[in-house]
Amino acid sequence: MASPSDRAPLAERVEELLAVGGPLPIVAAGDPVLRRGTEPYDGQLGPELLARFVEALRVTMHAAPGVGLAAPQVGVPLRLAVIEDPAPVPAEVAAARGRVPQPFRVLVNPVYEPVGTARAAFFEGCLSVPGWQAVVARPAEVRLRGEDEHGSPVDEVFTGWPARIVQHETDHLDGTLYLDRAELRSLSSNEELARRWTQPTPATAAEALGFDLP
Repeated sequence: MASPSDRAPLAERVEELLAVGGPLPIVAAGDPVLRRGTEPYDGQLGPELLARFVEALRVTMHAAPGVGLAAPQVGVPLRLAVIEDPAPVPAEVAAARGRVPQPFRVLVNPVYEPVGTARAAFFEGCLSVPGWQAVVARPAEVRLRGEDEHGSPVDEVFTGWPARIVQHETDHLDGTLYLDRAELRSLSSNEELARRWTQPTPATAAEALGFDLP
């Protein structure tokens, strides 16, 4: 259990962030908070402050816009993230990527492990690395364990694009950016991605840019 003195600095930091109002500023790659990892959530914020912080993360994620946001991305090194994906993509893309709508979820102290050996590779971006995307091969199915914002246990298997989202956000909590796992030959600006690589899968990009897919 964290002591009161351990809890106070994080609570004060969150109160300062929330005092400004509106979407929170998103930390960009290069800030050490994205690389230090996080401490498990153990009541440091208290129920009322936690609820306010979760709502601020939700507002910030929507405003960005994104489908996930981890606490370190707003400068708070707690093992906490939010996800939500309305999956507003064409049916062909949704089918190829296994992208289905995900309701708003809060992930507290999440950890994941692969289920099986299948891997899937797709372009991926990050709100903390604005303007760029790269192909990342990830386990196609994962088991996620943790808690929700009310302390209820979470033990769930995610597949397809939802599996990618929970891996991406949980990685943030371990100080890992998607670029650490990416095929760097695929790195593309958002403009080039929109101009060249809008296909449902990155097969065309792999052939043209010279990288392998699983």
